[in-house]
Amino acid sequence: MGEPIRKLDLIDVRPAFIQADAAALNDRFAGVDTLDMLKTLFAADMLGRTAVVSSFGTESAVLLHLVARADPATPVIFVDTLKMFPETLAYRDTLLAAFGLTDHRTLEPQADTLAARDANGLRWSYDPDGCCDIRKVEPLRRAKAGLDSWISGRKAFQSQTRQDIARFEIEHGRLKVNPLGDWLKADLDAYFAEFGLPRHPLEADGYSSIGCLPCTSKVLAGEDPRAGRWRGWQKTECGIHVPEKPGEEPAF
Repeated sequence: MGEPIRKLDLIDVRPAFIQADAAALNDRFAGVDTLDMLKTLFAADMLGRTAVVSSFGTESAVLLHLVARADPATPVIFVDTLKMFPETLAYRDTLLAAFGLTDHRTLEPQADTLAARDANGLRWSYDPDGCCDIRKVEPLRRAKAGLDSWISGRKAFQSQTRQDIARFEIEHGRLKVNPLGDWLKADLDAYFAEFGLPRHPLEADGYSSIGCLPCTSKVLAGEDPRAGRWRGWQKTECGIHVPEKPGEEPAF
């Protein structure tokens, strides 16, 4: 499902933004309603070539609905690791159709990379970092190569590793936008209720944060909302939100 990434998209357009740009945007939109901010950003073409990256997890509907209200033609990028829950793929289709998002692209890991580095599909069981890198981080790098900026669904309350998230950041010359960075769980729940947004089908079963099927488990009462991700490993992020070291991004 979704459009393939065109060859043109693989031309790396960095750098477009610097730290001063992010600081200026944080100042300009301090205290501004999230939807009003998004409408202004899109109407004034302040983000350049941009896209919203979504995992179609338990909270994804809020950001996608806001983006659709601001500009339904905004590209939506989804990375299918080929290890996703079937319920997540169905939820993706439900939200895209319900919100009228017209430009959606699905990325997958490269077949030759999987053949060379995860031929039996079990890398997740002994090297979750390596599995995430080839199945999620690398495909997203390809997608971001054609972007000046990208829109993330990160929220500070989700875990101790996601504190103090600014609305605008710089990541290797790209502007990274976190419209929901300061939203609380209560804010998300209120938005779901106000607009009657569909919930991820696994949420009612105790999955508060959903990634790939082999590395996602139910979250117990009182646990961190992301405690079910990579349970038993010293790992809290897939890698797409971890600052990359110089030289890590491939040349296109």
